Amino acid sequence: MKSTNEIIQAVKEHPAGKVKIAFADIDGILRGKYISTKKFLSAVEHHTSFCDVIFGWDANDTAYDNMNFTGWHTGYPDSPARLDLASYRTIPWEDELPFFLGELLDKNQQPSPVDPRQLLKKIAGDAANMGFTAYASQEFEWYNFIETPQSLKTKNFQNLTPLTPGMFGYSHLRTSYNSDFFNDLFALLTKFGIPVEGIHTETGPGTYEAAIEYSTLAEAGDRAVLFKTAVKEIAYRHGILATFMAKINETLPGCGGHIHQSLADKNGKNVFFDEKGEHRMSEIMEQYVAGQLHCLPLILPMYAPTINSYKRLVEGAWAPTTLTWGIDNRTVALRILSGSATACRIENRVPGADVNPYLAIAASVASGLYGIRHKMKLSQPVSIGNGYLDFSNGRLPSTLEQASQQMKSSPLAAELFGDQFVQHFTATRDWEWKQHLKAVTDWEMRRYFEII
Repeated sequence: MKSTNEIIQAVKEHPAGKVKIAFADIDGILRGKYISTKKFLSAVEHHTSFCDVIFGWDANDTAYDNMNFTGWHTGYPDSPARLDLASYRTIPWEDELPFFLGELLDKNQQPSPVDPRQLLKKIAGDAANMGFTAYASQEFEWYNFIETPQSLKTKNFQNLTPLTPGMFGYSHLRTSYNSDFFNDLFALLTKFGIPVEGIHTETGPGTYEAAIEYSTLAEAGDRAVLFKTAVKEIAYRHGILATFMAKINETLPGCGGHIHQSLADKNGKNVFFDEKGEHRMSEIMEQYVAGQLHCLPLILPMYAPTINSYKRLVEGAWAPTTLTWGIDNRTVALRILSGSATACRIENRVPGADVNPYLAIAASVASGLYGIRHKMKLSQPVSIGNGYLDFSNGRLPSTLEQASQQMKSSPLAAELFGDQFVQHFTATRDWEWKQHLKAVTDWEMRRYFEII
């Protein structure tokens, strides 16, 4: 990792005379701009600012009307902000242009209570205060189409051409057919500071899956957020449009954004593994799992943040709908992988690819730490076989409205993430639900237009 002086010198020497900066909004969408090298150097020395509208509008830039944090009533001022030099990367597909992530601050130069990146760093700090280093990584599934933003609009998002036809998971043929795109993804993501363990085709037309190497929490969040944008940008250069929607079609599999996580002690030992424990799980790991199961239905919008998320969370669609855990079982919410001390971890299979990674990782780790703090017992039996049919411990909320109301009224959510964050985030989910209620869908047209 470069020192601060080395980073600043590299920026000064770059012939472009500019850098690219970005801030992640509440949906995990990067909002940013290019700034001159001179302005960058001033921002590093004196801090900077960024318009707080990025937390005052939705994914389609429509202003919320139910916010306290910012809105028409505040005039959408600039918020104090800082650029994180530790996030320094160069963008391979933009002539190695320097790139930095930023964070919003409050008027006292403290972390903004609604900034997702700041929230994840807070949870990492909570783990450290308990004597742990938390590690995580995310894996993503997504669909690829031979389309452009213009053709997408022209076709009204219908009858799109997938990168390849048919259901062909783990395919050697399909990766060979699109080897230029595959090789660019692997090489350019790695050069951009997002080391990828592997990429393969998933079941579905033009569907890929990639796993990102694990790291500490803040870096894991950065890698995951940047992965989604980087994939889209690399795809553009191949005449491809990538989407991380949770569910693009009721007849096709959804797209997961599973989170792998573990804890290490001060000596670097994986505290989840116990050779003598049942299922090789330590007491700490059992407490962590118990905490996640307890918290999951109360913070579900952080794993399933959109209307579309809940189209994926249906029975028999390779996404969990029940409060379950199991040993190397892909039909449960929490899949335990405890084969060895080095690889022992938990895979949270609830999140979809549409999540804000900062929030999903924060939720997953915070709920596990809750279980450890409260010394929760893992009294719930392990699920054997088809976890989709194990309703003995309850089901997840089935709509964004249900999930948002549960989170909003939960003292537990406020305990984990703070009142201001919960108030702001759930208000954005309420907004999302209300926007959906106004829309007339294709399904309604097909169902009612002629017959009613």
